Amino acid sequence: MPSVAGREVEAAKEGRRVPALRDYGWQAVPFHYVYILRSASHPEQAYVGLTGDLKARLAKHNEGGSPHTSKFRPWEIETAVAFTSRDKAAAFETYLKSGSGHEFRRRHF
Repeated sequence: MPSVAGREVEAAKEGRRVPALRDYGWQAVPFHYVYILRSASHPEQAYVGLTGDLKARLAKHNEGGSPHTSKFRPWEIETAVAFTSRDKAAAFETYLKSGSGHEFRRRHF
């Protein structure tokens, strides 16, 4: 049986996409993404969130599915950070939404 990386290479050769997974021997672990969106129509507006499916979440923001982001559509992904631990991802999201996290985002992203 090919490894997860091997299946990803095979899929890429065939023009297919596979979910981002990491091979941990007998099981594959999905990633949790902390993302920063930037409004294309209002570049001063940013949004921080957490998801397991980045592509679907961006589509939902751009369809107006979130009341907090609907008025500043369309959105583009500025930064996305992948975590294997949902707890660590949630803690990083919380930090980025804090006062010092805002400054960290401004300086580094």
